Amino acid sequence: MSDRLNSNELDGGKYLVLHEFVKAAKLKLNPNVWDYLIGATETETTLARNRMAIDTVALRPRVLNDVSHVDPSVDFFGHKIRLPVFTAPVGSLESFEAGGGASVARGTGAFGVPFMLSSVSQPGLEETAAAATGPRVFQLYVRGDDDFVDDYAKRAIASGYDAFCMTVDTAHYSRRERDIAKRWVKSWRAANTGMDHQAALSWREVARFKEKHKIPLILKGIGTGEDAAIACEHGVDVIYVSNHGGRQLDGGRGSMDVLPEVVEAVAGRAKIMVDGSFSRGTDIVKAVALGANWVGIGRLHLYGLAAEGADGVRRVLEILEDEVTKALGLTGVNTFAELTPKHVHIGAPPVVWPHVHSAFPLLREGY
Repeated sequence: MSDRLNSNELDGGKYLVLHEFVKAAKLKLNPNVWDYLIGATETETTLARNRMAIDTVALRPRVLNDVSHVDPSVDFFGHKIRLPVFTAPVGSLESFEAGGGASVARGTGAFGVPFMLSSVSQPGLEETAAAATGPRVFQLYVRGDDDFVDDYAKRAIASGYDAFCMTVDTAHYSRRERDIAKRWVKSWRAANTGMDHQAALSWREVARFKEKHKIPLILKGIGTGEDAAIACEHGVDVIYVSNHGGRQLDGGRGSMDVLPEVVEAVAGRAKIMVDGSFSRGTDIVKAVALGANWVGIGRLHLYGLAAEGADGVRRVLEILEDEVTKALGLTGVNTFAELTPKHVHIGAPPVVWPHVHSAFPLLREGY
């Protein structure tokens, strides 16, 4: 075997593997922002379980299928996207790179997948949309009354967003001890008001939104089959399985552990998103095999953003696409539509103790 990389592997130039972005991001970010990026709440158990849940799902490859034409693209609200992946909403994107949401929009647009913009990221709803060339979703923290929500919904529709997301797992601020122990408070969090509205959020507001607005509605932060079923009864278009990257409730389950019961409860009545430590191409394949339509990447795209701005986001997605394409072909399928739960085995023993970077074991070896 030749020890030279082939031409396709050289096309990326500076970055050839995903963990190189992790190293580059750490070098560029100040320690407070780095801890905000990699940290979670209290014991960070939920964060570790996110990774554990993915690692205990093993692939069951089928062989002797013609996999010479692998196509990892899927549909997203009428758009053809290159991967069933979107960049998950993250607050204070501008702390990782000056362009913030606009840089993410440019990077995802250049590659060909959606982004989801957080309402607590700059440069804001309209300016981020102006930088976008592809599908987009706006995510809202409810910090005001019905008029507050309606205003954001109307602005999102006017700016061409394909769907509107309400986060429902932040009724109270969590205790993020990496920040507390250093007495560091993020500027947007210190200035934020209106948490009483988020704490009072109920199914009434979901029903009212569906009655008033035509834009598809996503609920982010669903953690049980019971709540997924109620959401479907309210006509919610997308159930978003998420535990906020382990940043909210400590001691929770990993998202991949939650996914099967949500898929069963939804029973085809809505689309399903999931996030929570998805970091490799095989992670994406596992999630779709278990019933997810689209998979959110949070920390992973932030490493690219911090390292190289919009180009870094694009390059992360390019490497992820290569991993996904190889994983599909080696699993024995050409498209995501061919995947079924029979392509995975649940309950495999993990081989790496889970933590925020356990998807990149070569980091520990100095690569």
